[in-house]
Order: sequence, then C-alpha cells, then structure tokens
Amino acid sequence: MAELYLMRHSQTLFNKLHRIQGASDSPLTKQGIEDAKKVGAYFKQQGLKFDHAYSSTQERACDALEFITAQPYTRLKGLKEWNFGVFEGQSEQLNPKDDSKRHSYGDFFLQFGGESDLQVQKRMNDTLTAIMSKPDHERVLAVSHGGACFMFLQKWLSYTEIRQRVTDFHNCCILKFTFADDNFSFVKAINVKNF
Repeated sequence: MAELYLMRHSQTLFNKLHRIQGASDSPLTKQGIEDAKKVGAYFKQQGLKFDHAYSSTQERACDALEFITAQPYTRLKGLKEWNFGVFEGQSEQLNPKDDSKRHSYGDFFLQFGGESDLQVQKRMNDTLTAIMSKPDHERVLAVSHGGACFMFLQKWLSYTEIRQRVTDFHNCCILKFTFADDNFSFVKAINVKNF
C-alpha cells in the first residue's frame, strides 16, 4: 500500500498578516523557514525517505519543500491553492462565513473570478490520484496549501472526522494517507509543533 505525505506549506508573510493568499503569493517568514527545516529533520529522524516529491507551482510551497529536502521534485499546478479572485491579498476578515452544510465557502468566490470548493477538491483529488497511480510511487511527499488540502481532506473524511482527527491544521501540518485502488485512507496528522 502506497503512502502519501501531504503537507501544508510553512508560514508566509501573508499568513502572519492575516491576508487572503490563494493564487497570489508571499515569501516564507523566518519562522516558516525554521519550521520547514524542522520537518526535514523530523523525516530524517524517522528514517522517512520519499520515492518522489511534488510541490504546488507557487513559490511558498516550492521554497518550503526545498528547505525540507534537497531531492529533486516536480512542480504541479494541480496542487495550487484555491483561487479567491478579487479577494486575493485582502484581509481575512472579508472571508464569508462557511456554508453550514458543506463547512466550506461553497461557490462564493466564483462570482469574484475565483474557484468553487468542489472545483478545488476535484483538482486536488485528480492530481493526487494521478501522482499516486504512477509506478514506483510507494512513498510520496507533496507540498500544497491550507484551503486545497482541507478540500482534499473533505473528499475522504466527514467534517466531524476532520474535527476529531486533525486537531491542529496550521502551517507545516502533514497529512498522512495510504493509497490503494484509487482510494485514499487518512492515517494521521503530524504537526511541526509536536517535534
């Protein structure tokens, strides 16, 4: 059974400033760099070696991955963050309330040039399924983003299960899944704060 380690990138300037950061980008903070290095040290300590590594095409994800490992990696647009349209770069206080039925922003950002939650979910699931279906992909590291990772989680876990099993979904949170027969099974969340 193959293993996927899906990680949210480390802290950025926009995270620190509480800015909406989807298709837009900002650099890693000093804390973000330190945390990514801690993840790399954790993987070494655990003896975890990856057959392949992947990253979103966005700078913050690529940079985080490069502080974790020196191994070659592939950048994929399918791992990019949710596009929030004209809300990009604005204060997080402008985010709408979650749709109470879906525990998501639903289609809200479509009217403003962004993506819907289900578009993000399908993109992430299609991309990660394609990755994990390749030969010699027994243990894979993929670095993505908070919103994109959360929508992928919601594909495979109920919101109640997410609340119970992913208690600290901050920057550098690692979501471990197994993969077989085109299905992902959530194993656990690993957080840099616990290293």
